[in-house]
Amino acid sequence: MSRSVLVTGGGSGIGRAVVARFAASGDRVVAIGRDAATLERLPAEFHSGATGPIETLVCDVSDEGAVARAFEQAGPLDVLVNNAGFAASAPLERTTLESWQQHFAVNATAAFLCTRAALPAMRERGQGVIVTVASTAGRVGAPYTAAYTASKHAAVGLTRAVAAEVAGSGVRVNAVCPTFVATPMTERSIERIAATTGRSAEQSAAALAETSPLGRLLDPHEVADAVFWLASDAARAINAQTLVLDGGGIQA
Repeated sequence: MSRSVLVTGGGSGIGRAVVARFAASGDRVVAIGRDAATLERLPAEFHSGATGPIETLVCDVSDEGAVARAFEQAGPLDVLVNNAGFAASAPLERTTLESWQQHFAVNATAAFLCTRAALPAMRERGQGVIVTVASTAGRVGAPYTAAYTASKHAAVGLTRAVAAEVAGSGVRVNAVCPTFVATPMTERSIERIAATTGRSAEQSAAALAETSPLGRLLDPHEVADAVFWLASDAARAINAQTLVLDGGGIQA
C-alpha cells in the first residue's frame, strides 16, 4: 500500500536519497526545503513508471507558521523524516551565539515543529512513523562541535521523549545517527578543515574517513536504507531507538 511520506531537507544529500528510496517503493513523497531550484529538479530526476509521485514545497522548517502551512498542504502523513540539518565547527570560545542559535533552529527546533505538526493525525489514525536523522554527534561529543553536538543531542532527546509519549499508540518514533556522510554538507566541512589546517581537500576528507572503523564516508543511500527500514513493518517493534551507522565506533 502506498504511503504519504514527508522529508525535510529533501533536495540534496541524505534527504535526496531518502526521497528516492521511498519513491522507488511507490510511496507518495513530499520533499520540503528552502532551495526552490533544487527541489524543482527532483520530480524529473526520479520520474519513472515504477516510482511514486514526488511533490515539493518550499518551507523554512524552523519557522512555525511556514511549517503549519506546509503540513496542512501536504495532508495527513504515514511517515515523517526529519532530515534538515546544519553544521559548522569552531572552538567553543569562537562559537558565536548566532551560530549556536542556527544549529538549534535547524537541527532541533525544526524537528520539534515538524513532529508536532505531523503527530496529531498519526495518533488519531493509530499509526505512523517518525524518523529523525540525527548524528553520531547526538550520542558522543567531539572537539570544535559544541553547537552541532548539543543540537543533535537535543534531537535525540526529542526522539526519546516523543517515543515515550506515543508508546503503544501505533505510532513509532526513532532516530538514525550516521557518522560522516558523503554529502554537500560534509564537503563544506572538508573545505573548512583544509582552510584551517592547510591540508589538501583529499587529506582533509581522509581525516574524516579515518574517524570511522569503516575507513570511509557513508553513502547517503546507506542512511536512506536505514530510514526506510525503520519506517517499514519489519521494524514495527522498534520505538525510541537511535540506530548508529558508523561501522562499530560507538559502543555505549
